[in-house]
Amino acid sequence: MDILDQDIKYLPGVGPNRKKMLSNELGIESYGDLLEYYPYKYVDRSKVYTIHELTGDMPFVQVVGHILSFETFAMGPRKERVVAHFTDGSGICDLTWFNGGKYAKQNYKIGVEYLVFGKPTVFNNRINFTHPDLDDASKVDLTSMGLQPYYNTTEKMKKSGLNSRAIERLTKTLIEKLPPQPETLPPFILSNGQQDSRTNDQEYSCSPVVRCQRFMSRDEALRTVHYPQNAKDLERARLRLKFEELFYIQLNILRYASDQRRKFRGYIFSQVGEVFNTFYSKYLPFPLTGAQKRVIKEIRKDMGSGRQMNRLLQGDVGSGKTLVALMSMLIAIDNGYQACIMAPTEILAEQHLQTIMGFLKDMDLRVALLTGIVKGKRRDEVLEGLMDGTINILVGTHAVIEDTVQFARLGFVVVDEQHRFGVAQRAKLWNKSTNPPHVLVMTATPIPRTLAMTLYGDLDVSVIDELPPGRKPVRTTHVFDSRMTSLYDGIRNQIREGRQVYIVFPLIEESAKSDLKNLEDGFEVLKEAFPEFRLSKVHGRMKPKDKEEEMQRFVSGETQILVATTVIEVGVNVPNASVMVILEAQRFGLAQLHQLRGRVGRGADQSYCILVTPLKLSEDTRKRIDIMCDTNDGFRIAEADLKLRGPGDLEGTQQSGMAFDLKIADIARDGQIVQMARDEAQKIIDEDPECKSDKFSMLWNRLRQLRKTNINWSAIS
Repeated sequence: MDILDQDIKYLPGVGPNRKKMLSNELGIESYGDLLEYYPYKYVDRSKVYTIHELTGDMPFVQVVGHILSFETFAMGPRKERVVAHFTDGSGICDLTWFNGGKYAKQNYKIGVEYLVFGKPTVFNNRINFTHPDLDDASKVDLTSMGLQPYYNTTEKMKKSGLNSRAIERLTKTLIEKLPPQPETLPPFILSNGQQDSRTNDQEYSCSPVVRCQRFMSRDEALRTVHYPQNAKDLERARLRLKFEELFYIQLNILRYASDQRRKFRGYIFSQVGEVFNTFYSKYLPFPLTGAQKRVIKEIRKDMGSGRQMNRLLQGDVGSGKTLVALMSMLIAIDNGYQACIMAPTEILAEQHLQTIMGFLKDMDLRVALLTGIVKGKRRDEVLEGLMDGTINILVGTHAVIEDTVQFARLGFVVVDEQHRFGVAQRAKLWNKSTNPPHVLVMTATPIPRTLAMTLYGDLDVSVIDELPPGRKPVRTTHVFDSRMTSLYDGIRNQIREGRQVYIVFPLIEESAKSDLKNLEDGFEVLKEAFPEFRLSKVHGRMKPKDKEEEMQRFVSGETQILVATTVIEVGVNVPNASVMVILEAQRFGLAQLHQLRGRVGRGADQSYCILVTPLKLSEDTRKRIDIMCDTNDGFRIAEADLKLRGPGDLEGTQQSGMAFDLKIADIARDGQIVQMARDEAQKIIDEDPECKSDKFSMLWNRLRQLRKTNINWSAIS
């Protein structure tokens, strides 16, 4: 049995109770789990400050001095606060204990020199350390202390004594008894692309970026990352572990993609015929942008290659993704096949239908809608048209994947807003064809490149990175909630000019009763503020039929103001709406704010997005608001969102978090390492797609080992 598989309860200092706490709170079950529970930060313990140098906004620091006296302050029944007055000759500070004060008074002696380590704050105009660490200064060698690791823990753990220092001690115990760890990267990567006398890798050459790295061994990196002596060693250890983590993710993704390409032959759409050419030459509503032309060429090349296309199409709101998807569907029709576009909501499906029928109104093609509200004779006609092949394009929702829906020759599928469909749902659609159809996944939520490489790594990616000429950028402004009266005046002026307005409330959790009450109360306030106008209201807890009716009233222009939650963030297209007001904007993420802003700016008139917040804002919130006001570029916003929030919380990717837990790498900040890992993995897959040759046996064995862990490889993309 591998020592890393040993149950954590057998590690000295753990036992059954701590094992339960480690398992429940951190998911640490084995020695290996603890070894890969990396510190989240480090503090330089080699530097000593004087008390005179300290300020309340400094990070963790240490001072050397002695205790002058103790004071005890009662804090209710059986509770007390113990304060030690401490000096180093340059000044006096306080050491405070709310718990453990009795221990401090008994064990720390007045006049003895101590090394104090902690976070300085200011209390009663004096520097204060709360619950500091104290060590006998005569027994401490500062030159050998190096960087002290800090581990994330929970409040529950801290209360039971399992704080960062306790985790540090347990990790030290483990590392001291751990035998040298076997290598998990092959010599041709570790040796920086140079020929290794131990292998027959004369032909293999690492990518230039990898070649310039000097990777530590895995054993040295694991020991160093927990106990680094200096910043340079720590940086090398973290680089080695980050690269390995990302490399195996990329290798598995690319291996899976290669396997899928070999298994699934796609329909060969060799001709661009009369349907496509007629539309392009006679009915194209406006000239294509350079980006649209480039993406259509990429899709045409895929569809004629003989392999099934799996392509992710990214494009900001209004960039013309639907037109690109339609022209791709026309290629399928030219080759005798049917096409289908699947949308996440009925109203979005309806809008796709209207858009497509508007484009094709002068062409002899049959387009049909299939959603939950299409019933009876009308539904039977649609099902019959799909079976006999007379329907060329089907637009639908989840209703499309029902077993009763069968196609004559389904050759091309467009999935809009993929993150709203489950893997199993999409698979049911693929199975409606003899061969798997070509697949185009569209998203209006820009995904940062490094994240797309990881979450959608087995999909080819196309990007529409320019907007049609003449479109006016939405003007975004930040307004404090104390200025609502003047904001209402601006809204009135816009409506009197014939425009419509969205007002969004932050019902983040649809089950949050207080938020729902805020929306209901706010709706009444707005009705009083705008008695001369008609208002609609939609939120996620309404019956679908009622929600659709209210949305339709706004779409048709019957109501001038739509009061809503984020249910409107995807796909609603009302060209006459020119104002988006987002209340309590500090409660929304950047991606969500950008999606909401995308509901306006669809007509010829100047549009506005108003972000309303209280006066007092956190630093992160100010950054989000500033970014929204500075740019309309969805890709810049997505990169900023990734940095501010992290990949596990990034909207538009996987809203329940990543498909795998990164233990040390950070996709937001390690983009260069992601690319390095991707390049290296691609070189290997190009040489041996299955990684089963003797040369790559270490990689194959490691992949199999990782499959036994909690990495949910199949959930990626």
